[in-house]
Amino acid sequence: MLKKLGAVAALAAAIAVVVAATLGGTASARPVAVGHFASATKKCGKTVTIGFAYPQTGAASIGVQQLDWAKWAVKEWNKTQKPKIALQPGDTALGAQVDLSVQVAQAFASNGKVMAVSGPPGSQQVELSISAYKAGGLAPVSGSATRIALTRAQPGPPATPRETPNGYFFRTVPNDALQGGTDANYIAKVLKVKHVHIIDDGESYSQGLSAAVKTDLQKLGVTVTTDSTNQQNPDYPSLITGIPPATQLIFIPWQLSSMAQTFYTDLRAASKTQIVFGSDGTWDPTTFVGAGSYVSGFPVDPKNAIISAFMKAHGKKAELFGVPSYTSVMVNATAIQMACTAGKGKTSRTAIRKDIPKVTLSKSASLLGFPVKFLTKNSGKAQGPGDLAGLKVKFGIYKIQKNGTYKPVA
Repeated sequence: MLKKLGAVAALAAAIAVVVAATLGGTASARPVAVGHFASATKKCGKTVTIGFAYPQTGAASIGVQQLDWAKWAVKEWNKTQKPKIALQPGDTALGAQVDLSVQVAQAFASNGKVMAVSGPPGSQQVELSISAYKAGGLAPVSGSATRIALTRAQPGPPATPRETPNGYFFRTVPNDALQGGTDANYIAKVLKVKHVHIIDDGESYSQGLSAAVKTDLQKLGVTVTTDSTNQQNPDYPSLITGIPPATQLIFIPWQLSSMAQTFYTDLRAASKTQIVFGSDGTWDPTTFVGAGSYVSGFPVDPKNAIISAFMKAHGKKAELFGVPSYTSVMVNATAIQMACTAGKGKTSRTAIRKDIPKVTLSKSASLLGFPVKFLTKNSGKAQGPGDLAGLKVKFGIYKIQKNGTYKPVA
């Protein structure tokens, strides 16, 4: 065991060196003092850099979508706005054996050129890295982390405190309270399902959404059973064997679309016919193509001209999972512009961070189908500071067709 732990530690150290080099930093055995970067004033100049934390490896298929949309945001912004924006990508390796989110956060925090951050992608990655971002005076704006407790304490049992410091985390997607309710209502009221089996993947995002959907389904009179697997080493045969006979639908709030496809394939190979229903983490038409399955996805406005232009430039592929990452970059760019204007050509990470909750984007600018602004205090039962304000929209529901395409059904 000690030898194994030592090997893992060595691997993590080696990866940390690679991450530091990739991000333009230097690897060191000593922690880098980053507190001075928070309030240090710098000239805005012609270009300001936004760090972009995304899964280049691990959940690479959704990472490509997020990076493509982030680059598209930079392109759109730089057409008409100042200062110009540059991206500094950092691979957080969502779903990989070694999570790099902390190393990426430390590298961004210690890189004085990085003035704001879009990402990280996963809820558990936000949990792991938020202290490093705060130490550097950065407030990440995620386009995909949906766990409720990131912005709002949960009563339990067991009770869960708010998992990010107020003012140091924002997101451009609704949280899982909205996704859970949307999915549960569709399952119970549209599909008329009475017996649901929920399998989480052991990560905090999956566990939080599982709990939300379970509660909402039970309120609607649905019988719910549960199971859990390990994202790094899923045991599909055991999961399939453990499905209760009465089950009509299996809900899998997983982060990796490749896992969802393997599970679906093995389920059908075992002559099991239950409906498979995935959450936003499985919303990936390039990988999860199980015919007859359902997937919930982020709110987007498919009629937006910018989305149409993106699709034309990307072989008619919308890559809709990445749209909120576009919005995240636009939020950060707008906050940078506000801070640079107020500072008369100079700004700091602290100034930019404090301007993020003041940002508003119109419906057309957000691409999400509704205007973007942020809460600065708790709202309702499940939203808190950093969440999107004034939401009256639902997650979209898609049914996977025989040819693997996603058809919107709700």
